Amino acid sequence: MDDVNGYAEQALELVKAYAPKALMALVVLILGLWVIGMITKAMVRVMRKREVDPSLIPFLKGLTSTLLKVMLVISVIQMVGVETTSFIAVLGAAGLAVGMALSGTLQNFAGGVMILVFKPYKVGD
Repeated sequence: MDDVNGYAEQALELVKAYAPKALMALVVLILGLWVIGMITKAMVRVMRKREVDPSLIPFLKGLTSTLLKVMLVISVIQMVGVETTSFIAVLGAAGLAVGMALSGTLQNFAGGVMILVFKPYKVGD
């Protein structure tokens, strides 16, 4: 019975220690997701106003939203007290590996995006 009481006391101490951090992290996560939604909506409005190619808008919206959400999650994890430097290093290495593996494809993709954005060709050229 003493073991159970000891474990219960340890659990209560852990909850007391981490509850404020976890609650603050949850608040930051909720507010961050709301801000990301507002940013992406504003970005879409600006792109439509500037008459960006309609096929490019969902791509840029998704890319921006995903990058901001990854940054938010890393920040929230760090707020809880988890060391994130190794996680960021792994993400960087994975990005480098994918970039090198798809270098030819990414060059063609980037060229297509540049054509859509800058519109160097017009009908009749």
